[in-house]
Amino acid sequence: MSNLNGGTQELHSYLFKVRDSISARPANLAAIKSALVELLVYLVSPEGRTSENCTTTDTFFQLHDDYGFNWFHLPEEFRLILEDIGGQLHDTVEHPDIATNFESTPEQLLGRAHSLNC
Repeated sequence: MSNLNGGTQELHSYLFKVRDSISARPANLAAIKSALVELLVYLVSPEGRTSENCTTTDTFFQLHDDYGFNWFHLPEEFRLILEDIGGQLHDTVEHPDIATNFESTPEQLLGRAHSLNC
């Protein structure tokens, strides 16, 4: 498993909590939703909403296999948001129009996470 570079230690704890919740079998959708919401609340906050944190989060989800997890066993609405976190989230700070267009800003993703059914 790859080491996680970049981002704050606080971010790392949120990322690994999401990873661990996704990896649990059987899937506990409420726990996954809760971990995602916590991560995204942090990324929306003034201290969490940095280019480095957003890029690190994007990379973590984009390279999920390297970090020892996947979400293929989850319902589609969960898979879609997890794929989008690993898509354009890195553009949030420096190219917000791109992240917004792909519904991948922390605020947009948080709204989607709150809407997950479980």
